[in-house]
Amino acid sequence: MDIVMKLGAASPVVIFSKSSCCISHSIETLIRSFGANPVVYDLDRHPNGKEMEKALIELGCQPSVPAVFIGNEFIGGSNEIMSLNVRSKLKQLLIRANAIWV
Repeated sequence: MDIVMKLGAASPVVIFSKSSCCISHSIETLIRSFGANPVVYDLDRHPNGKEMEKALIELGCQPSVPAVFIGNEFIGGSNEIMSLNVRSKLKQLLIRANAIWV
């Protein structure tokens, strides 16, 4: 779990994904639409991908991807990100994390 937490804290926005996951791609596109530039780790292409996926499941990600960290904090998966967006809170979170500037 340490590697996931370290990588999640290394950038204002970090997305753990799989290259074949259309929901992960949609979440990445949504976050980029605000002007943020997330760091994306494709678990199916990363040398430690299996270990990272197990750590994400331990964090409570079901399914394991997408898993989003904003401002060094684990936010959750697609449901949590979409909920924040619908409630107009995602942009505020990105601003507080210094992922975007207004």
